[in-house]
Amino acid sequence: MDEQRPVRGTFSGRMTALVLAAVAGTLVICLLAIVWLTAQRIHDQAEQQALGIARSVASIPDVRELVADQAELETLDPVQLADGPLQATLEGVRERTGALFVIATEDRGLRLVHPNPDLIGQRVSTDPVALRGVEDTSTERGTLGESVRAKVPVWSGDGERVVGEISVGVGVAAVAADVRQAAVSVAVVGVVGLGLALLSAMYLKRRLRRLTLGLEPDEIAASARDQAAVLYGVQDGVIGVSPEGIITVRNKAARMLLGLPHRSEPGDVVGRRYDESGLPGALTEAVTGALQSGSSATGLRLAVGESSMIASVVPVHRDGVDLGGVVMLKDTTAVEALGSRLDAVETMASALRAQRHEFANRLHALSGLLAAGQLEAAQEFLHQVIESGPVKDPVPRIDAVQDTFLRAFVGAKGVQAHELGVELRVGPETSFWQTVVDPQDATAVLGNLVDNAVRAALEGRGPEGHDAGPAGAADLAGRAGTAGTAGRASAVPWVEVDLLGEGDTLHLAVADSGGGVPAGLDVFAPGATTREGGEHEAHGHGVGLSLARRLARQRGGDVWVADPGGLDEAGTGLSGAVFCARIPGVLSTSMEGER
Repeated sequence: MDEQRPVRGTFSGRMTALVLAAVAGTLVICLLAIVWLTAQRIHDQAEQQALGIARSVASIPDVRELVADQAELETLDPVQLADGPLQATLEGVRERTGALFVIATEDRGLRLVHPNPDLIGQRVSTDPVALRGVEDTSTERGTLGESVRAKVPVWSGDGERVVGEISVGVGVAAVAADVRQAAVSVAVVGVVGLGLALLSAMYLKRRLRRLTLGLEPDEIAASARDQAAVLYGVQDGVIGVSPEGIITVRNKAARMLLGLPHRSEPGDVVGRRYDESGLPGALTEAVTGALQSGSSATGLRLAVGESSMIASVVPVHRDGVDLGGVVMLKDTTAVEALGSRLDAVETMASALRAQRHEFANRLHALSGLLAAGQLEAAQEFLHQVIESGPVKDPVPRIDAVQDTFLRAFVGAKGVQAHELGVELRVGPETSFWQTVVDPQDATAVLGNLVDNAVRAALEGRGPEGHDAGPAGAADLAGRAGTAGTAGRASAVPWVEVDLLGEGDTLHLAVADSGGGVPAGLDVFAPGATTREGGEHEAHGHGVGLSLARRLARQRGGDVWVADPGGLDEAGTGLSGAVFCARIPGVLSTSMEGER
């Protein structure tokens, strides 16, 4: 049978008991020391009191003379001494001072004065040390009981010899009474101190429970280990904010995503207020709102440098205690780039399906002619198919793009645009003969710009009968503004693409017949969009343009608005926008790649 482990108290309870025991033990030791010191002080005071009385009595001239006279006698008369002036004088001193006794002896140690007259003339019960000419204090037991006594010599009138002794005693019972009174006072103070210690211990217990959230030391240690494992074992960024707005923790992923200083560098955000640590403004506002309202903020898009992320701010509570909030940062840069590249692949696949369908239709037509015996018609149809080549993409001037992959991609975009009722065409200034060696980034940037332009052409086209777009695309090398061919009035929305290769750099421009970029809108900002309403709803859908610029900048290029478009100078028509891009490192510079 397994032995049951003894039930241990909580950490706060054990700490409270330990503190209370330490305080109580210290208090008891201190009180005992105080009582002992007080008893010693009272005893010393009693000795000094007795010594003072004895000195005073021994210095009285009459006392000295009477004692000297008795020292000259061979025998003493106890009856005469009991009624004599020396007895009366010393008894008066005893009564006035409250001493237990005031005794005088002659030089042989025989009593001349005593509170009990029957003992006069007898030798004292203790050693008459003062007869040797010295003062002495001690605690001794005599005929009147135990007392603290002082013995002082009585000198002759000329001060040359000791003629007697004065002994003064203070009863131990009186001293003990004073000690008891002092001990009671000390005990009262001790009880009050112990009560305060108990109250402090109870407060400490509650404080510890609140600070540790009721966790035991092993649980706290496990939480610290788990925190380190979670913070530095996940790829998501994590920032902890206290209820007072102080950043208490942040992991490496958060530092890299937000471009924060290293711990060893000045300006580390840990220990600083979140609104003074250089966090993005949108994130700072989200943290403020979450801490004040106690509700979570999710789906916040951020872009810092070349990184794109989604932030969430979650308030944290435990057992009704506000612990602040946690900021979670999920890096979406790679996911968005991969999604854009997959969109390009999907576009190519859609175009191939359309071509396969068209080829199947041609084969069915040829099969029908052969089955019907129409050999001449079949031969003529086959001759037309051979001369026409592959299925024609609905993209005018696409022959100017000689790279197989890029041409197929533009053709696939043209098929998609054609299905939406938008004409996609290649600009007359395009003369692209280089080979694309990294089609992923090239098609991702071009695809996002074309999709953006198609939406703009569909949703922001000017009034019918007006020229809806610019005369041509931008200067592809990025060295000039807008330029191109003369526009043509058309009610059909259109998108025009110009491509140019320069070394290993691909320059491209995309113009549309839409209504232009709304004034004041940063279409490259993450999440920037006007799709929810407004006069212009096309440019800026939240992800595509921001991603295109980020992909280009990762290669040392850029994406920018060459012409925002909008109303013309007369205010009677709309002019579409022109977007330009420069993407280095995606073209082949070798002669083998030239066509």
